Amino acid sequence: MEISARNQLTGKVTNIVLGGVMAEVTIQLAGGQEVVAAITRSSVERMGIAVGDEVTAFIKATEVMVGKNA
Repeated sequence: MEISARNQLTGKVTNIVLGGVMAEVTIQLAGGQEVVAAITRSSVERMGIAVGDEVTAFIKATEVMVGKNA
C-alpha cells in the first residue's frame, strides 16, 4: 500500500475502548510513547483491529500546535 501521508507511526495496539459509534485505539510506539486514535467503531470491526496487532497510524493535519511551560 502506498499513501501520501508522510507522518506514519507504526506500533502495537495496547487498548481499544468501544463506544456506540466511535472507538479509541491506543497504539504503543517502539520508543514507548503512545498515540491514541479516535476512529469509527465500524472501522475497528471491519478491519478486525485487536489488542496485540501491529498497525500504522497515518497523521495528516492542517494544523499542529506546540506548547511550552513558562
